[in-house]
Amino acid sequence: MSIKRTDALRVAVLASGRGSNLQAVIDAIEAGTVQAKIVAVISNKKEAPALERARRHGLSGLFVDPKPYAGRPDSREAYDRELLTVLRQQDVELVLLAGYMKIVTGILVEAFVNRMMNIHPSLLPSFPGLDVQKKAIEWGCKVAGCTVHFVTEGVDEGPIILQAAVPVLDDDTPDTLAARILEQEHKIYPRAVQLFAEGRLRVEGRRVFIEAGKPERESTRSPS
Repeated sequence: MSIKRTDALRVAVLASGRGSNLQAVIDAIEAGTVQAKIVAVISNKKEAPALERARRHGLSGLFVDPKPYAGRPDSREAYDRELLTVLRQQDVELVLLAGYMKIVTGILVEAFVNRMMNIHPSLLPSFPGLDVQKKAIEWGCKVAGCTVHFVTEGVDEGPIILQAAVPVLDDDTPDTLAARILEQEHKIYPRAVQLFAEGRLRVEGRRVFIEAGKPERESTRSPS
């Protein structure tokens, strides 16, 4: 059943670090190119710069402390239950991972099936995980890039939404390559959010199809 949007998409962002992709989404929302509202920025790090970015823009910046759950056999799941409580309190429709340095569990994945996105600095399925720019150079890749994908329980394995490529130069270091990739991340992450807000993402198995744009005010629906 189609749902006609009458307000902005309610988005929460999970971040652990500086929050540059968070900033890109904030900038796109403020510029009017993304029809969304960030209702919460949540971090597992009390001093994360991402929280300060959020507060500078008048957004709710929340620290959810993982320490009370440390040592429990279900520590990761218990922490994600706490996050889920916060997300539900805010009526969140889409969750964005932006430099979030924790692997989310099935608690969150099952609650936000095809409603949780991540951005990864490689052309998945190549080089999931960490140190991906270093790996791309060591493997002699001629092209690298970034990927926005839906989140599943497998690390960096979810259905691919958007990708952007950059050349790997002969004199590249991991840092120079990462900087060039980051410029593309800041373009495609807001774009993916807007496509979701417009109801244009359709998931079939591992594939994400981008449907043609609809006239303004026409009904939209979330991907299933």
